[in-house]
Amino acid sequence: MSRFLGYRCSLCGAEYAPDQVEYVCPKHGDSGNLDVVLDYTMIRHGAASPAALAASQDFSIWRYLPLLPVADPGCEGTPLRAVGWTPLYRADRLASTLGLNASRVFVKDDGRNPTASFKDRASAVVVARAREIHAPVIAAASTGNAGAALAGMAAAVAHPAVILAPQTAPPAKIAQLLMFGAKVLLVNGNYDQAFDLTLRASREFGWYCRNTGYNPFTLEGKKTAAFEICEQFTHQMSRGTPVGWLAPDRLFVSVGDGNILSGIHKGLKDLLALGWIDKLPKLMGVQAEGSAACANAWASNTETITPVSAQTLADSISVDLPRDGVRAVRAVRETGGAYVVVSDDDILAAMRDLARGLAVFAEPAGATAYAGLAKAARAGIMGADETVVVVVTGSGLKDVKSAMQAAGEAVKIEPTLEAVKRVAAR
Repeated sequence: MSRFLGYRCSLCGAEYAPDQVEYVCPKHGDSGNLDVVLDYTMIRHGAASPAALAASQDFSIWRYLPLLPVADPGCEGTPLRAVGWTPLYRADRLASTLGLNASRVFVKDDGRNPTASFKDRASAVVVARAREIHAPVIAAASTGNAGAALAGMAAAVAHPAVILAPQTAPPAKIAQLLMFGAKVLLVNGNYDQAFDLTLRASREFGWYCRNTGYNPFTLEGKKTAAFEICEQFTHQMSRGTPVGWLAPDRLFVSVGDGNILSGIHKGLKDLLALGWIDKLPKLMGVQAEGSAACANAWASNTETITPVSAQTLADSISVDLPRDGVRAVRAVRETGGAYVVVSDDDILAAMRDLARGLAVFAEPAGATAYAGLAKAARAGIMGADETVVVVVTGSGLKDVKSAMQAAGEAVKIEPTLEAVKRVAAR
């Protein structure tokens, strides 16, 4: 029997068998995000446990296969098998500058994934699902990272992929799409327009649509970050082989369409239901002030997501209408967390701080979560002794233009020792 029981609508609670629906609840159209329902009893009585996982030599998301709704995709020795198990660093110096306990702040660097972003997690699981159902083509809308992740994971197993991206996406991200061999369609519009066009094209041509939030398997891939955080955090904070896992007090996550935060929340709820952790961390959603639809809904104590006209240098979280906004607002509210809104200047400062204080090179969206921690710490929103994990979602190499804006210009000199001496003396 399969541990994958079916789906449950996140809005109305309607349940469906695996073969009844594919993407969203038919009662709500494209906004009816579905949660995958797993058989926790079957998982509990299986071979999976924190102790068993501690002995695993599979250092990727596939070590958590008993907690996923897909079968083992095989593909040994390919990048598809190398997604996840990214490092969790202790950020002692950064913590000290924020007035926090130097041994209790950690940074999860997902820029170390095969295509350099968190989105590899979702794409790996979606590709595994596509192979199970024999989908001929996988399509996605993306500002760059999700598309690059899909293009890379599809290339690893020679699966055709089509990516629709705004023409304004950073060139480095477009280069990834093209190099991986995907069919790339640059849309003369924003992400939301590319998203809607991908839905229409997928229906017209029979493509399997990976779109974030719309495809419930994206959430299942992203939840693996929660598993890694709790497992790695436990080994950072304790000795020996633990019976269960520890969860940090707070998790800071940048939010665009909301799916990463929703995925991490889903993973934490899975672990709590299995009895592997004994609490849910307070989830702290961080949005750019120019793209703060979820933060606005949370502050207004509503689940109605009002679209904005998104404008921020953090392209990966620049979204007019978050497609997984309701679950992202609930994730924060249900865990007793909060939303923090930061400026583009805050984000640039966070990029510098992460690079110089921890040697983590983050793209703007990836650094946004740390900008939120810095703002929350300085505002006294959290206690100095709380344990904190900040999720960095992408590498700074994704957006070199913004990195140069954050870092400043290099000093130009003549090729003489005297010129070096003048600079060195400053």
